[in-house]
Amino acid sequence: MSKIHVIHENGTWVEPLREAFAEFDLPYEEWFLHEGRLDLDQEPPQGVFYNRMSASSHTRGHRYAPEYTAGVLAWLEAHGRRVINNGRALQLEVSKIAQYTALSNFGVRTPRTIAAIGADHIVAAAHKLSGSVGSFITKHNRAGKGLGVRLFHDVQALEDYVRGDEFEDSVDGITLVQEYIRAPEPFITRVEFVGGDFLYAVRVDTSLGFELCPADVCQVGDQFCPVGETPAASAAPAAATQAGGAPSFAAPRFRIIEGFRHPIIDSYSRFLRANGIGIAGIEFITDERGELYTYDVNTNTNYNSAAEDAAGVSGMRAIALYLGGELRKTIQRPVLSAIG
Repeated sequence: MSKIHVIHENGTWVEPLREAFAEFDLPYEEWFLHEGRLDLDQEPPQGVFYNRMSASSHTRGHRYAPEYTAGVLAWLEAHGRRVINNGRALQLEVSKIAQYTALSNFGVRTPRTIAAIGADHIVAAAHKLSGSVGSFITKHNRAGKGLGVRLFHDVQALEDYVRGDEFEDSVDGITLVQEYIRAPEPFITRVEFVGGDFLYAVRVDTSLGFELCPADVCQVGDQFCPVGETPAASAAPAAATQAGGAPSFAAPRFRIIEGFRHPIIDSYSRFLRANGIGIAGIEFITDERGELYTYDVNTNTNYNSAAEDAAGVSGMRAIALYLGGELRKTIQRPVLSAIG
């Protein structure tokens, strides 16, 4: 039977989607690709394939899940299967370098960034960047969960970090040294797309640091902020807390913006469609001059239920309806071909 196949390596993140599938009585199967076996002489099953592989899979003990998934997606596409977030999308998911260069083709501004491998080259990149932008951050090229994000106000602080025991290398060995964007207010904006179309925008409060993952299961611990600042130190994980060390959540950190409109949406939509991305969240920040900088494309997008409940929307329901529509197209296509 033709069905929706969900490719992933984190069952917790899929739970809201399971509920949406059940609500609409959609047939589905999960492909948990942390390991497996792929027979290239075998033909894939029929249906629609939704890729939710994450760049942070290695933090859950699934080091080679993206590489294996890349092979599976190539196999599916070679057999003409409908893949949502295809092999090209996965390339962008696991590489900020690939993201930024692809975004630039659509006139989307990203922070000034230099990629480097090795301590000497990371320090040299910081010297080159600091002369023109001042403060800067480091982050992992293959990231997720805010991995490797640190803020520096001078090159010496970075050199001490890179050559010290606390240095955390990226799983792909590539560290990004990136311009620090100062925002007049402590928030970033994340825009969600389903089927390549804009769904909604959410404002994320960064005053306490923020989670790159907005899902409910990501709300405890792991406070990261790629654009926030810790004034007391020249080099520290970019997150802020109360004096007692515990984060304070006096107001909702995620709030869906009613009636959001911005010209960047059209550029994002064209970028997504050109790169095989059907479902994604894209994050941007606006600096003191009003310039917009895009710094992350997440093709394994999750949603915050509290923000959605307050706004009366549901990202996972929208995904389920979209995938259900794509599944119906694959079922109808052979029938129409036979009639024609």
